[in-house]
Amino acid sequence: MMRLMLQAGTLWWREVRRYLRQRVRVVGSLAEPVIFWLVLGFGLKASFRPSGIPAGIDYAQYFYPGMIVLVLLFVAIFSTISTVEDRKQGFLQSVLVAPVSRTTVVFGQALGGTTLALIEGAIFLALAPLAGVQLRPEAVAAALGIMAIIAFALTSIGLTIAWRIESTQGFHAIMNPVLIPIWLLSGAFFPAAGAPAALGWVMRLNPLTYGMAALRRGLYLHQAAPLGAIPPLLPSLAIAAAFALGAFLLAARVARRATAV
Repeated sequence: MMRLMLQAGTLWWREVRRYLRQRVRVVGSLAEPVIFWLVLGFGLKASFRPSGIPAGIDYAQYFYPGMIVLVLLFVAIFSTISTVEDRKQGFLQSVLVAPVSRTTVVFGQALGGTTLALIEGAIFLALAPLAGVQLRPEAVAAALGIMAIIAFALTSIGLTIAWRIESTQGFHAIMNPVLIPIWLLSGAFFPAAGAPAALGWVMRLNPLTYGMAALRRGLYLHQAAPLGAIPPLLPSLAIAAAFALGAFLLAARVARRATAV
């Protein structure tokens, strides 16, 4: 067990160091969601109110948890693309010939992406007062824990795709049509309660919907805030955790079957 943790930890530390040294990626994965939130959230605040948003909050406040998840999603895309680059540079081949299981490799990569997502997500979390969300210490702890689950799931999905793709162009061509719709239909942009019946069912079947619901409830932990018709906290956490575990097991299975070249 100690050897496995050392192997995964080495890959985790490599992912963190490499990402933090690439400042363009750090700034880009955080700046774009901030711009979206400022432009869309505050720009539509006075004139846009989708059906199903609970009374007592404006659109900028409703949109804020969705932007946190978007930060996690962008970091997942930027961090897992390094798997494609590692294949081109030969690093992946050298790792795979070492006495390390591919599941351990994927675990280290997933931990690295999750850590990076939490770092940038925590920075965005500090903007909560601008959205009218007054955070308490217990709410911050709950939000960070839920964000870790969501980030692990999204990073695992990215690794599932990255282990099968041989070019960065192909990676982006697949990731954007997969992850962006999952985010849009998670209740980040508009609630399922106000969506058409067919679309509402799609949103309820989307596992990220429950991660989003858990994050909303975590941000308002122990507060009598209007949250609307969203699932309870504990069932949402259970589904989000199952989603993260399933995404990781799928990524590990794809990695075991993938070739290194």
